[in-house]
Amino acid sequence: MRHLRPDGDDDGLAPSLALINAAGFAVGLTGITAHLILPFAAKLAPPQERGRVVGTVLSGLLLGILLARAVSGFVGDLFGWRAVYWMAAMALCTLAIALRYALPYDRPEGGLRYGELVRSIAHLALTQPVLREAAIIGGMLFGAFSSFWATLVFFLATPPWHYGPRVAGLFGIIGAAGVLFAPWAGRLTDRKGPAFTVALAIVTAIASYGVFYAAGCSIWGLVAGVVLLDLGVQAGHVANQTRIYALIPEARSRLNTVYMVTYFLGGAFGSALGAYGWSHWGWTGVCVAGALQLVVALAVRGWMHLTRSAARVAEPEASPV
Repeated sequence: MRHLRPDGDDDGLAPSLALINAAGFAVGLTGITAHLILPFAAKLAPPQERGRVVGTVLSGLLLGILLARAVSGFVGDLFGWRAVYWMAAMALCTLAIALRYALPYDRPEGGLRYGELVRSIAHLALTQPVLREAAIIGGMLFGAFSSFWATLVFFLATPPWHYGPRVAGLFGIIGAAGVLFAPWAGRLTDRKGPAFTVALAIVTAIASYGVFYAAGCSIWGLVAGVVLLDLGVQAGHVANQTRIYALIPEARSRLNTVYMVTYFLGGAFGSALGAYGWSHWGWTGVCVAGALQLVVALAVRGWMHLTRSAARVAEPEASPV
């Protein structure tokens, strides 16, 4: 690896901001590949073990996301920001070769053309209420997650902390403790049902923001809140995906498309809302922004539960005796 000059300038492969933006767009366009593994794993898993399998795969995915924060912080400090991308490129090449020979061959289900597949995605969103509920709740959970992580570096830079990006990245390792519970969330989903796990996940995430607000000025308060937040968000993610994969087995990838697009839109909204709260009201604004999104998620879960309960009660009355 080449040595970078102290001023950070270099004659590497991205000498301009325009080229960096183009590369960033390509990363975003192809980054969805990681989420194609989840419906594929759900398809291969037996129905009674689907939650556990989804939880196991998702825990690896999320551990990579969180640990990347810490690794990139250290590598960037030691070798410069370009070194992070060279390291990522080599890792992705290795992964591509490994997946080519490790994954089993799979034929696509159904005989729809590409245009029909794209149109069917909108049809699924309009006709599957469970999918809409899971997508909204997932988006709000990830939004609350992003509100915290997008502003943590600003909070740690203020008194009494005065910490830099490297310490903020270390909190990603702490958050990994919550991610390790993703397989447990999958097993709980298999036993208690995904609706129960989703409700428990939302309540856990709300509790994390209570800890952030009450004890966020202490290191142990931040640590406890991070573990609770990651545990709640990942448990909800596992349960939501288990729910949608059971709807239409031959359309799992398209169901996942609706869910993940809403999920990341929620994350973008949460980042913006958290930044807005920070700029106007500081840490209290961040806590309120995150908690509000979780209250919306809980309200959606409660409303859908009441609606389905009312429908089940009314159905026998409408049926002929």
